[in-house]
Amino acid sequence: MSYKRFDQEDVVVSAESVTAPLWTGDITTLSTFFTSSTQVGGASADYYYDIYQTGSTNEAARVQFSVAYADKQGSGSVLFNADVDGKSPSSTVYGQYRNLALGDEETDFSFGSDSSEYFYVIAIDRARYKEKLLPGTMEIVLNQSGSGEQLVLTDNSKQVSTVSFNDAGRVYELVSGSLGTVNTSVNENGYTNGSGSYGKLLPDVGIILLNGKALDASSANGGLNLGINRDSNDNSPNNLASFYDIFAYSGSFRIQSEETITSNFVFVRARNSEFNYSTNPSLITGSGELRHNVMIDSPQSYITAVGLYNDNNDLLAVAKLSRPLLKDFTKETLVRIKLDY
Repeated sequence: MSYKRFDQEDVVVSAESVTAPLWTGDITTLSTFFTSSTQVGGASADYYYDIYQTGSTNEAARVQFSVAYADKQGSGSVLFNADVDGKSPSSTVYGQYRNLALGDEETDFSFGSDSSEYFYVIAIDRARYKEKLLPGTMEIVLNQSGSGEQLVLTDNSKQVSTVSFNDAGRVYELVSGSLGTVNTSVNENGYTNGSGSYGKLLPDVGIILLNGKALDASSANGGLNLGINRDSNDNSPNNLASFYDIFAYSGSFRIQSEETITSNFVFVRARNSEFNYSTNPSLITGSGELRHNVMIDSPQSYITAVGLYNDNNDLLAVAKLSRPLLKDFTKETLVRIKLDY
């Protein structure tokens, strides 16, 4: 076996951004939404619903995202203890996302220029978005069943010149519009009239927060008139189920993933004077001589694989060639190896 140490210029590192459809089956737009009766009927449904692209009993069913309702006052979900006001799954979810996004238990969420104590969460399944979501590719269509009211949302990544950050990474506001284009018929910012932005996109953690006040606003003010129940004395409302309904009723969800692929390019150079003699022991006699005299003056060998070793001669990787390469004193060979990670 022949060894050769790499020179510094033989190894090159490259990084490129790769975008892809988010949903299972490389679907660009998800237009069918299913829950699991087992999950919805279980204890976890007090906190979130898992959403599938097909019926959950189908073998091809995969969780695409989850939805949750967050309320600082604990409204909109059944209290843990009827004697302890304000403590419910919705208050737990609010605290969870406040810690994730704001990193401060005392700070409230603000959407645009307006604050809100309640919001909805869309958490993209980790396997779907891989590294991060791609801003400017989002389009969520929400329909209010019965009223025919529709809301189309996107993010404002194409409008901002300076990106905002919080504890969860980059932050973009949600606006009325499609695929990064703002609907200025609402106002120049694509915000509601009186409730601030429609929410936030946190692409680095795969989270979308939808402003409850904006969705609850009347259609005249850019909302869906969702009718959210925030009566802390009413233990029966399920605002999470109401939110799922506006997805399930002829809604659609489009967004892409973005992933940075880092590659190492390793260039293996076999110069004309190198690797011309085979290291196969069957070509050597017991006395150490070549069995075939023709190999003395005009040797030939075939390169079939390239091994990458560390300084201790431990084999780390093997690159197999698609076909053997003939090598002699009149030929030089350059093999490029690409390692993705």
